[in-house]
Amino acid sequence: VQLVESGGGLVQPGGSLRLSCEVSGFTLDYYAIGWFRQASGKEREGVSCINRINGSTWYADSVQGRFTISRDNAKYLVYLQMNDLKPEDTAVYYCGGAAFQSREKNHYSEWGQGTQVTVSS
Repeated sequence: VQLVESGGGLVQPGGSLRLSCEVSGFTLDYYAIGWFRQASGKEREGVSCINRINGSTWYADSVQGRFTISRDNAKYLVYLQMNDLKPEDTAVYYCGGAAFQSREKNHYSEWGQGTQVTVSS
């Protein structure tokens, strides 16, 4: 089981990035996928997650209306489209796999290595 994030980078405030989480070793209809982030000196926090069965989604209040999670089961990819980025969105972003949709990091058993997102002018 492997998850690999990509798409991070440096962007100005108000800009956009699309993160990708490529999974291997399991099918997306077996795992719920969550995006988490960890800023320097802070705890890892949930950003968004998508249900493995019906595709229902959840977003943290801080990103609601700006971020969109989606998945392409055929390509084994989960995306996080991030618009109107703010400096406080700066963090390492991780995707994780869980048996059920959850906003709690302790429910996730599989993790990628993370991708850095820096929002700065």
